[in-house]
Amino acid sequence: MSVLLETSAGDITIDLFVTDAPKCCENFLKLCKIKYYNFSPVYDVQPNFSFQSGDPIGPGSKDSDGGSSIWGLPSGTSKRATRPDRIVFKPEISRKRKHGERGTVSMATTVSKVNPDDRLAGSQFLITLGDNIEDLDGKAAIFGEVVEGFDALEKINTAFIDGKGRPLQDIRILHTVVLDDPFDDLAGMLEAPSSPPPSAEQQATVRIAYDEVLEEDADPGKLEKLRREREARAQALTLELIGDLPFAEVTPPEQILFVCKLNPVTRDEDLELIFSRFGKILSCEVIRDKKSGDSLQYAFIEFATKEDCERAYFKMQGVLIDDHRIHVDFSQSVSKLSAHWRNSTNSKTARSKGGFGGIDSLERRQQYRTGDGDRRRRGDKYDYVFDEAERDRRQRDTENPRQRSRSRSPPRRDAGEPAELREMVAGVNEAVTDMLIAEDDQTSSSNVRPRGTVYAG
Repeated sequence: MSVLLETSAGDITIDLFVTDAPKCCENFLKLCKIKYYNFSPVYDVQPNFSFQSGDPIGPGSKDSDGGSSIWGLPSGTSKRATRPDRIVFKPEISRKRKHGERGTVSMATTVSKVNPDDRLAGSQFLITLGDNIEDLDGKAAIFGEVVEGFDALEKINTAFIDGKGRPLQDIRILHTVVLDDPFDDLAGMLEAPSSPPPSAEQQATVRIAYDEVLEEDADPGKLEKLRREREARAQALTLELIGDLPFAEVTPPEQILFVCKLNPVTRDEDLELIFSRFGKILSCEVIRDKKSGDSLQYAFIEFATKEDCERAYFKMQGVLIDDHRIHVDFSQSVSKLSAHWRNSTNSKTARSKGGFGGIDSLERRQQYRTGDGDRRRRGDKYDYVFDEAERDRRQRDTENPRQRSRSRSPPRRDAGEPAELREMVAGVNEAVTDMLIAEDDQTSSSNVRPRGTVYAG
């Protein structure tokens, strides 16, 4: 006996163990027949372990009753049982059947409130996603196995899920087909004539629809554009950190044209004369090597207006200048803008405007901080951070500078020394100093040649 589950992840074919678990198989077959499982969500996904389904509304919804067995005579359209007293049944739990292989199908059970030794089942079932799942043995009632559709199981196994095991994008049972049914229909069983549409309660549980195409997967061009934008932002932030850009969001000027593939003999005056027909030119510079002065065969031309720059771009593309066919494009360089920005940052006028470089939203980073939080300067450099004791000592030294001694002896220790010893040390220091001075005078006035010196003549 077989059942086909058409899911949004793919088709799954299940063979049923009618001999070993007749009640479980009858319950599952009849629920599939009345379309009770249609639009049921896949939930409680545990990678390489199992996933669960069978609650037509979903366990996370306040409208869910947990599902009903076929003996509760549920409606395939409303998903509500007409006999609530019989929504559960006692399944067959076989000791010889184990959850040893991937794709084992079993009914989810719960302990009976009346008799703790009994386990009861309703409509919810689970399918294993790994081998040797011994934790489910004796707890879940095995009644079938997957024979086709392991690719669908793999998609469910690798789906992105939240902390509760629910896929972020819905995986639903779309349709059920009973391939063979050996059981007679129950009296009062409400069979749907065709696949019913999802109920309002089911629609309310949709997070991301199973058929919704995500933006990143919809258009490879958009995905590539998004990747490049993220990469550009990261590179701009890096350039800002190392100081090549004033700030990451800076944009290149719109009135500067980049010209390349120039002839090495082309001069600034030549380009300015040629491009001046499109409008007023503020600057025209052929970039040259700093050491040799040779042309690097590209230049930047700054127009007075953006419109003049655009006209030059459209008209001068591929034009022949000095036997070289040039290429023009809008400049992406901000080096000139950055240099101007740095200069304005250090100007007194810009500092008086507030902010950094006259821009209110920017502020210079403090490389060193002081104890009171203010920027203090020592000459042209920022001061370092010292502890309070060191700072007080430096302050005292500044207010009371000591005169440097000419003595080459170590500093004297006055505390605790006898007066006679101090006088003797002072006398020795004075004698040594006089002797050294005398030696220096004698050496400077002596005519004796130093050893190793050769005089001419």
